[in-house]
Amino acid sequence: MPTCRRKRVVLTEPSQALLQVAENNPDKDVYYLQQTGEIFETYEAYAARMSFYRLKQFQCEVTGKSGLDYFQALESEQQEAQTMHSRFPEPLKAAVLRAVQWQVVGRLDHLVEAVFDRFKDRYFADEKVYVDVQGDKFYARILHVYPPKSGPNNMDTEKQASTSTSPPVCTLEESTQIHKIGGDLKIPAKEALALDDPLKYLYKVQILEEQHDRSHEKGKLSLKEKVKWSGSVMDVQCTVMSRDRLAFSKSILRRFIRDCVDRDAAVASPWTVKEAVAKHYGVDSVMPEETRKGVENIKRGEIDKRKKAWEDKDGPPTKKQKKMTAAQEERVKALAAAAEKREREAREKAEKQKAKEEAERLAAEKKKKKPIRYPTEDLDVHISEKDKKSGVRVKKPTPSRTLLPFSEDPATFESFLMAWNFLVVYGQPLHLSALTMDEFEHALRHSAAETSCVMLGEIHSTLIYNLRTVPFNRHSAVLSLLRMKDVLEENHKVFGVTIEQLTAVMADVGNNWERVPLRHADFRNGWEDALLGCLKDHATTNNFPRLREILTRLLFAPETNSESSASSSSSRVSSATPQVLSIASLPSERYHSLPPADRIAILAFMCNLAVTSKAIHAHMDGCEEQLTALRKEKIEVNRMKKQYTEEMNALSGEVEAKQNQTVNGAEDSIAQDLSDLSDSPSEEGSETASVTSGRRKSSSRQKDLRQRAHTQAHSKQREIARAKVAAEKQAQAEYRRLDEEVNKIERRLEAIEREFRKLLGAIRVKPLGKDRFHNRIWWFDGLGSASLLGSGGVVQYGAGRIFVQGPTQMDVELMSKHDDDIDTRRQEEEGEGMLTPNEWAVYTEPEEIEEYVAWLNTKGIRELALKNAMMKWWNHIAPGMRKRLSDVNVTARLPEARRSTRVKQTSGHDISREPYMMWTNRRAVNSS
Repeated sequence: MPTCRRKRVVLTEPSQALLQVAENNPDKDVYYLQQTGEIFETYEAYAARMSFYRLKQFQCEVTGKSGLDYFQALESEQQEAQTMHSRFPEPLKAAVLRAVQWQVVGRLDHLVEAVFDRFKDRYFADEKVYVDVQGDKFYARILHVYPPKSGPNNMDTEKQASTSTSPPVCTLEESTQIHKIGGDLKIPAKEALALDDPLKYLYKVQILEEQHDRSHEKGKLSLKEKVKWSGSVMDVQCTVMSRDRLAFSKSILRRFIRDCVDRDAAVASPWTVKEAVAKHYGVDSVMPEETRKGVENIKRGEIDKRKKAWEDKDGPPTKKQKKMTAAQEERVKALAAAAEKREREAREKAEKQKAKEEAERLAAEKKKKKPIRYPTEDLDVHISEKDKKSGVRVKKPTPSRTLLPFSEDPATFESFLMAWNFLVVYGQPLHLSALTMDEFEHALRHSAAETSCVMLGEIHSTLIYNLRTVPFNRHSAVLSLLRMKDVLEENHKVFGVTIEQLTAVMADVGNNWERVPLRHADFRNGWEDALLGCLKDHATTNNFPRLREILTRLLFAPETNSESSASSSSSRVSSATPQVLSIASLPSERYHSLPPADRIAILAFMCNLAVTSKAIHAHMDGCEEQLTALRKEKIEVNRMKKQYTEEMNALSGEVEAKQNQTVNGAEDSIAQDLSDLSDSPSEEGSETASVTSGRRKSSSRQKDLRQRAHTQAHSKQREIARAKVAAEKQAQAEYRRLDEEVNKIERRLEAIEREFRKLLGAIRVKPLGKDRFHNRIWWFDGLGSASLLGSGGVVQYGAGRIFVQGPTQMDVELMSKHDDDIDTRRQEEEGEGMLTPNEWAVYTEPEEIEEYVAWLNTKGIRELALKNAMMKWWNHIAPGMRKRLSDVNVTARLPEARRSTRVKQTSGHDISREPYMMWTNRRAVNSS
């Protein structure tokens, strides 16, 4: 039966009222659950029960599988039961069931242990077993079982001819006595073994086939020897017999017993074989009187034992008292209440004392805790007074919130950041050249109607071309607006325009936008109308909430020419008073009047759709393949670098050894020559010592020999010096060559890292890391189609800034759990730079980044990883930031001049010379 929360599921029985109604009205309609046979009177009860059965909270009682619904668990149990019954020996089933019938055993495991010990060496007729014959195991079937008294005298296990005289066949009465005493669990195991020893049984078996061949240990049997055993009949004992472990083991025995027996929940209830199973195997299902009395005695003893345990717990029993009066009862109740109150107060006092001792113990352990092994959790690292005195920075530099692009609205900034990053990262499949964040920001703020912005036309045109491959529904925007009309009040207006007026104007604009040739050579003429057509077929009020406002701004113009007074600054998201638009117009005439927030919303929507296009997916797959190739190349390059480094180390060590060896050899050679030359004249002089005239000749000859020796020594020294210089030059040349190779490899590794960053950014943009308060640090340069270095090694940048994103709400909750006073610490160490969840700020100067890096504590895991990442890319971060600051200073203008308005410039500022107006798309395809 399937279990739910470790309890068996009990089937619902029909109520008595339903049974009475069924007797009176047999034709009454009821709800029948076929899988379980349950009957319900109402559909609500039927549905509730079915919903309960469909919950994934049931467990198969046989296999232990969980997370199933009731019917799956029931099916699993039935399949396992079928498998188990097919494996378990059929002749053994009835004997096991007779043994467990009416047994009073607390745990099923104990019952299984007892049954297994009794039947592991006892076999029954028609059972299939393994028989060991001369070291080889054969599969055999038991033809007959001979009890100890009826077995033949010959106990030899050798093969007997099948035509020989068989042992006397036992009678029916004898056959019923086979293993009767040994299989009776009521008889103690030792006594049963003495009265009914399984070793005294003899079994007549017939070999069926060879199952396990162990003859390879003693030489393989020939085919003739194998065949001669097949069909043989022999008498064997249990010592040479065994069962298949898949057919009889404690595990399968436990499953068989659990499937066939049951037990009540009452104390000391006996295990009983299920009625249908008992009837099938001929097991007596009526409890004998003697057994019933024994079970009742066991149950009574268990109840008395528990009663005594409770009495011992509550105190000694009191003497039987007379019936008390009302006043005595009140007095006893008052005394009991007072005693209970005293006991409760004593318990509370003891708990308080225990809690106090526990707090003191924890405080002492905290003082004596082991020293922290660094790096560790960042919040566990605190700045000590010693660190403060040594000059460790306590407060981090404050990032700017106001220098963020479109900082007035955080949602607008995030959409702007997402759109710019998408256009830069996927510039290659979009056929769009890289653009800096400043250029993108100024292009979105461009509102001069007289001069068109090339960048806006290129961006929108490439996205429109890309969205032609994304499936869309015709006029989805119109249908969505009409559905909105049914919800809104009648004649509801936005900017003075109703939905009927808006849909009427939309019908004639932007049709067949996917066929409009937006050619680069024609300056993308007509991209505004194609943009509106794209929004008509892709956007709805659900996936683009600002759809109605933006379409109204694109298709309607104000009555009077008061645009300039309505919005004095294009950086504002919306004017203070809603503008009334009543004259139908065209998107090409009205796009310049869109606020930057609406332009960003359009681009963000189109970028989200473009992610699903085939071109972007193909580009991402290509990046994955290139990353795999780069990983392999990096491994090979590192291997070569290691090889060259080892050669350089070996070369330097070899040169030093040769130099030492050469110097020592030269000194020994010179000393030996001098000693030889000095010895030769002394011998010659000794031979002519008697001749006085020979002494003068000897002294002159000795001088000549000494001079000659010194000359030879100097010549050898010069030769050694020349060889030494030549060896050093050769070694230095080889060392320089290897050093150049290593430098080339290091430059290649740097290029691989830059290429890695570009390709990895096309798949997923990740922050550089997190600081101790889970603030994310973002650096967007060098991702996708953007490069960190241009031709000739010129520094390039995309954002040229470091962005800081505040912790998520989950991070804040985790920090609060870790430290209750985390807000105070953040205020102390972050100050005004403390960011709320998902709030953004920015560092624009390299000096601020240097101060921030100095603030990071490398004893923390997160800040150590963050500092390593920033140091790894520092040679690109700092030059990029300086390059951006230089460009900003060169093109610096007053705010009114830098951010052009719809009013014609009168100050003489040439807006066409702005960097964003001079941007060109070098990746544009000529045919598009």
